Amino acid sequence: MSDEKLKGWKEIPIGGLIPEGGTSAEYHTGGWRTFRPVWHEENCTHCLFCFIYCPDSAVITEGGNFLKFDYRYCKGCGICAQECPTKVKAITMIEEIEED
Repeated sequence: MSDEKLKGWKEIPIGGLIPEGGTSAEYHTGGWRTFRPVWHEENCTHCLFCFIYCPDSAVITEGGNFLKFDYRYCKGCGICAQECPTKVKAITMIEEIEED
């Protein structure tokens, strides 16, 4: 294997063995997604439940407020939308092929 860094999950060797140590931050796993979250700012209370429950650290915050999703890592599990406590959801899930 060359000294070049792996760029995505498709480049991980068969069996998933990686010669050097690293973190999952090196692998953009958003390509697995079939659904993606969409944020509706007008409904958001910035409770950050989405940030707390996201298993992929794909929710980006700034100053205690939701900022955006990092779609490079979001796998589209929908936990953020499920855990959103607002009556009119601040996060909805759409099929990856749909437009906003």
